[in-house]
Amino acid sequence: MTESAPVPESMTAIVIDEPGPATALHVATVPVPPTYIGEVLVNVAAASVNPIDTKIRSGVSPTSKALDYPAVLGHDFSGTIARAPYEAHPLSDGTEVYGMTRLPRYSGSHAEYVSAPTLCVAPKPQTLSHVEAASVPLAALTAWGAVVDVARAHHGQRILIHAGAGGVGQFAVQFARFFGAEVISTASEDNLEFVRSLGASTVIDYRATRFDDELSDVDVVIDLIGNVSDDTGSRSLRVLRNGGLYVNVPTGSFPTMADEADSAGVRATRFTLTPSGEVLAKITRLIDQGEVRVHIDKTFDLADAADAHAAVETGHTRGKVVLTLATS
Repeated sequence: MTESAPVPESMTAIVIDEPGPATALHVATVPVPPTYIGEVLVNVAAASVNPIDTKIRSGVSPTSKALDYPAVLGHDFSGTIARAPYEAHPLSDGTEVYGMTRLPRYSGSHAEYVSAPTLCVAPKPQTLSHVEAASVPLAALTAWGAVVDVARAHHGQRILIHAGAGGVGQFAVQFARFFGAEVISTASEDNLEFVRSLGASTVIDYRATRFDDELSDVDVVIDLIGNVSDDTGSRSLRVLRNGGLYVNVPTGSFPTMADEADSAGVRATRFTLTPSGEVLAKITRLIDQGEVRVHIDKTFDLADAADAHAAVETGHTRGKVVLTLATS
């Protein structure tokens, strides 16, 4: 831990003046966000770009309507505490941390500084760089919530995870494997071996094989795609055993889920992430013990955020895309 430098009044950030394409993102100088009771200010070293960031930027997400413009986007980050709640707080000035900010209640993490509730932050894994750590919070917390809290992954359980090579998928596969489930996943041909290396016993090339022609009696489906592509959600219901559980993650991706699940005789639920530093600390232990690893697909300088958004919007990244703000 090192002593923090004085906090300036303004900072460099990537902003949008209104919802639009990736090219709407631009560099600006904006005020450093304030902190209040129970919050920390973090000097950001790296911040990742998630699909939800591109949806908010484009105006597809309801969050777009709740933002104050010009708006700074971005959820998760890794960096150093620049302002602690008080002198003796466990997350004291200079502590290396990672976590999530709660957009749109807070300004985003694609900036030199971000404020966040202490309940959404945890000490950074010792075995990860800031770039690697920035790729973890949103994706890993989403995967943990779906696989551990909702599906209750355990020995003897068969879990199908769609998009196992993606940002959330890579963690979902590893968590399900760690807790003893038999993991089946879908991925493109280029990612088959990668997903197997994460712990999936069976990986289906979704372009070459219809997964619903190959599978049946699955206990749980963790769907990171939904019905927005090839009716993945509807087809997933057909591979579940009677009374099995379908977990839909992408918001708004399967509007008819409840009725279709009822007709199929299975259970179904949406999952929405709740940031938690306590859960993040559990994930940290798994990372530092070598049980969970991270994969970075691409890194971009902060000023090249538009290119980072474009990469994420292809839908074919392996692991995460990260913006770098400092040597880390």
